[in-house]
Amino acid sequence: MTEVPTKQIRALYDDKTIRVYQAYNHAIANTALEHGTFVSPPFKLERMTWIKLSFLWMMYRSGWGKKDSGQNRILAIDISREGFEWALTHSLLSDQTINHKDRSEWLHLKEVTPVRIQWDPERDLHLQPLEYRAIQIGLSKKAVQLYVNEWIQSITDVTDLASEIHQLVNKNHLLEAQQKLPTEHSYPVSKTLEQHLHIS
Repeated sequence: MTEVPTKQIRALYDDKTIRVYQAYNHAIANTALEHGTFVSPPFKLERMTWIKLSFLWMMYRSGWGKKDSGQNRILAIDISREGFEWALTHSLLSDQTINHKDRSEWLHLKEVTPVRIQWDPERDLHLQPLEYRAIQIGLSKKAVQLYVNEWIQSITDVTDLASEIHQLVNKNHLLEAQQKLPTEHSYPVSKTLEQHLHIS
């Protein structure tokens, strides 16, 4: 098995779109599915919204859609690759120490940069941390507007899939559970973006 780099963007994607995941309550999920994008209200445009490329990290964050009533619907959102790469380009790493900037400069950049990046431990089928990391992307201000109004191409409810995989894991049918996971591949980014995102 090929060793996975510590930091690597992995996702389900094709030549036009890349899939991200979010978990919401019934009201937000239902209106998003009805309209093909998020609608305010109930979705709050003024808040930072975090998108996850890793299906299993989304399961960890939402407890397989059972953590609380605000995360009981798992949505798969296909967004344009152009939009995704705009987000990466207009991002700031959330870890100040990685940026090697004094705090006042970092706080200023944080205020004016619409996208936040975090690298968190990837998860296995038991939602235990792995040695390599998954990217989390926080969208705010202009980025949220672009996400809702331009980037989103389609939204699919994958709550039942999450529940099905979770049941297989609970029964220790791990191979079958693994086969039902979305296939996530390494996503190609430019050398400039690799440096910007501190991808090793």
